[in-house]
Amino acid sequence: MLGPVSVTTANGGPLPLGPAKRRSLLAMLLAHPNTPVGVERLTEALWDEEPPRHARTVLQGHVSRLRAVFVQYDAAAHGVELLTQGPAYRLRLPEALVDAHRFEESLRFVRRSVDPGEVVAVLREALGLWQGPAFAGTVHRAPLEAPAQALEELRLTAVEALARAYGQLGDHGTAASVLRAEAAAHPLREPLVAQLMLALARAGRQADALDRFHHTRKLLADEIGVDPAPVLIDAYHTLLRTDAPARAHPDADACADAGDRARAHAHAYADADNGTARPPAALAHAAHAAHAAPAEPAVTPQLLPRRPRGFIARRDELAALDRITTAVPGSLITLTGSAGVGKTALAVHWSHRRRADFPDGTLFVDLCGFSPTPGRETPAVLREFLLALGVPVERMPGSPAALGARYRELTAGRRLLVVLDNAVDSEQIRPLLPGGDECVTLVTSRDRLDGLVATDAARPVTVGALPAADSTALLAAVLGPEPVAAEPEAAARLAGLCDGLPLALRVAAARLATRPHRGLASFVGELADEQHRLDLLRAEDAGVAAALGLSLRHLPEPARWLFHHLGPHIGATLDTGTAAALADCPPPRAARALDQLAAAQLVVETGPQSYVLHDLVRLFARSLAPDDEPAGLLRLLDHWVQTLLAACAAAEPGGEPCCALPPGARRSAEIRRFADRTAALAWYSAERGTLRATVDAAIAAGLHDRAWRLVLLQWPLIVWQVRDGWVPLLEQGLASAELDGDPAAQSRASALLGWVLSEEGRPEEALARLERAPDLAVRAGDFEGEAVARINLAVALMRHGDRQRPGGLLADALALAEREGLTETVTLAHQHLAQHLISVGAAAEAAEHAARGLALAEPLLAAPRRVVLRTLHGEALAAVGRTGEAARQLHEAIREARANAYEEGEVAARLALDGLPEPERGPDPAPVPVWSAGARGRSPLSE
Repeated sequence: MLGPVSVTTANGGPLPLGPAKRRSLLAMLLAHPNTPVGVERLTEALWDEEPPRHARTVLQGHVSRLRAVFVQYDAAAHGVELLTQGPAYRLRLPEALVDAHRFEESLRFVRRSVDPGEVVAVLREALGLWQGPAFAGTVHRAPLEAPAQALEELRLTAVEALARAYGQLGDHGTAASVLRAEAAAHPLREPLVAQLMLALARAGRQADALDRFHHTRKLLADEIGVDPAPVLIDAYHTLLRTDAPARAHPDADACADAGDRARAHAHAYADADNGTARPPAALAHAAHAAHAAPAEPAVTPQLLPRRPRGFIARRDELAALDRITTAVPGSLITLTGSAGVGKTALAVHWSHRRRADFPDGTLFVDLCGFSPTPGRETPAVLREFLLALGVPVERMPGSPAALGARYRELTAGRRLLVVLDNAVDSEQIRPLLPGGDECVTLVTSRDRLDGLVATDAARPVTVGALPAADSTALLAAVLGPEPVAAEPEAAARLAGLCDGLPLALRVAAARLATRPHRGLASFVGELADEQHRLDLLRAEDAGVAAALGLSLRHLPEPARWLFHHLGPHIGATLDTGTAAALADCPPPRAARALDQLAAAQLVVETGPQSYVLHDLVRLFARSLAPDDEPAGLLRLLDHWVQTLLAACAAAEPGGEPCCALPPGARRSAEIRRFADRTAALAWYSAERGTLRATVDAAIAAGLHDRAWRLVLLQWPLIVWQVRDGWVPLLEQGLASAELDGDPAAQSRASALLGWVLSEEGRPEEALARLERAPDLAVRAGDFEGEAVARINLAVALMRHGDRQRPGGLLADALALAEREGLTETVTLAHQHLAQHLISVGAAAEAAEHAARGLALAEPLLAAPRRVVLRTLHGEALAAVGRTGEAARQLHEAIREARANAYEEGEVAARLALDGLPEPERGPDPAPVPVWSAGARGRSPLSE
């Protein structure tokens, strides 16, 4: 309940609950557990106004589907049943399974506690249950508003209590950080603002506290015309009477003490098995929703990778970073050096060491600038950062300019650390610089980034090879001090052979650690005897490859076996399922081998069953690929196809995929699961570059039946984001479909490519592609593909100024879709028929088509479709003089567009509303947000 309404199994898998109305039904039953809820009350929760005549039948259908899902997943074994009780339904379940119940139990527990460390531990766990606004993903009618508001009030109460507990521990900086995000989301909640003012002052930021008071006083006057309440006035007077403390943050000992106390309580709850009282949240182990976007804004993003183990020395570089950030607020720093020299480890180590200086969190991204995979695209990185900062996918800006503006807006006034790893050049960095004057940005790159130094006042720090003493210290940290002390000359010789590169040193030490009976001198002799080994060690790639080769011989057999199968892998990220597909083995075997590789520093563990392959290590693995590498690539491609199918199912619940697995495809034993559309889009945003590289690999290997599937299956995910760079990708998909000889795939690729070309203002090229698409679909017997192809061709012709052919094409598409029962395609045909008829002056007929399309547009369909149909309906009604009805339709279109963050649709509906006579327009809607203005130049019908 505390986020998108969902149910998970005991092993964490999500149940397929279906559309929003079904989730709303479940939400109503969860809000009244073990209590009968009448059919009339449930109906109110599913329909805004007068329910349809068949509402009871629809409700019974949703109940039946929920019961079927519960039976399929053996919910009764956990005490969960959906029962009929007269004219009502009752959800019987142990309340401890419900996250909201566990949250409320935690609040009751802390009210009895007098230990602030205990309160921090309990409330952090309790607030961690929240994954977004309560009852998200439902239709959110009136009956759910009250419980949702009550839960939100409890959440804010918990946040305020957590801040008070931090204050009692002396950690006022963290208290202020906890409160700041909530004050931004609830600027008129005066007790919260008052508490934030006092926390800021006690953290040594009295000026910020006073600014907060004056800002809130002005907001109260401007928004609701009142003076501050006594609680705010009292806090202000307290500030004026109190001297600010000398330091901005508690000293390290105080911070450590506060953290230790909180952690001690958390461990006590987790480990206790006696009669000691424990908070209900720590006792409950039922699954709960865990994969949705957080409420906007988030508290503090913490995206740093784990602290690097065995980090050695770098005293000069660390001191330089400390000096710069102390002397220059809001510093921009570049860490530059050769591959394998340890730039990322230095950046992450320093960031962890100074994390307390950035109470608003840390952002981190690998830009893949010097990597076999394509560099990360700026819009994708900005979307990841905005997600981490609390912007839900539904409110994500569409254009790159709007993404950058929103990012700078959210980082302004914050004290953030932004780490941009592995950048290729200065241009890649500039759009990612935060807007806050107190934000520090740390960039790593093999390039010197002279442009950032010249024009953006970046402060460069060069990272060179480790000195001899530090190199041997690194060997001692990995091997232990005894072997190095026993053979100091051999250790120094080994450090010289590795040329001071930390990656080579670690690999060599790991190889020695697996052979404790062999001494350092023996290993140095082995290394020196290799042909051209000294020369290879002086060069980045070859040197590391040589060292890895020696290390690989002495890895445990499972790890060595898996490493040989990682060669075909594409991209930096690697999970257990992908490794299992590459090696054609069960996931548990892959997981054990990956753990051994991580222990040998050949992969970097970033989370549960999640790893990163260093670019040099990945190249080395590719050079060792076995003779069945083509089979491994085929398994990898099939794994990606299956993952995309799962992502599409989550992004468009109930939709039909454009294709199935190719004949003979190997089904992966473990496919990534996506809780909902938000999770699927977040994954796609992170993996988009890797997917493009995967398409290239499929084409290069002649696996065209996989290549076009990998292209077309990205479409349901890309339409929710920007479509930049799609023309060349669709051209690749079309070429592969032609080489594969699949007319249905050719038709769909041609239709999509023509659509995108038309959107980009290239009509001749668009028509050349679109004219072929219907005939190809006919040849394939693909009725849906044929109808969509005719619609896309008609739209392109309309944009090209043709007033004759579009009507016939759209009528044919409508008839075909109706004959085949393709409801979504029928609504699409009605939409574009209405648009065409308006353009040729047949407004009455256009209004009829728009109304018919709206009648079919169930909530499962994408909101942009309904918004566009309402806008067209309003325009058509206005053209025939029915201005009152037109205004109602346009107001509803604006409301729904805003509710779904569909900026283009809102702009189009507003323009249509502005075209009505002023007395007929009704109340003026709120203005379009400033950061959405970039959307105005795009077609409102582009979706």
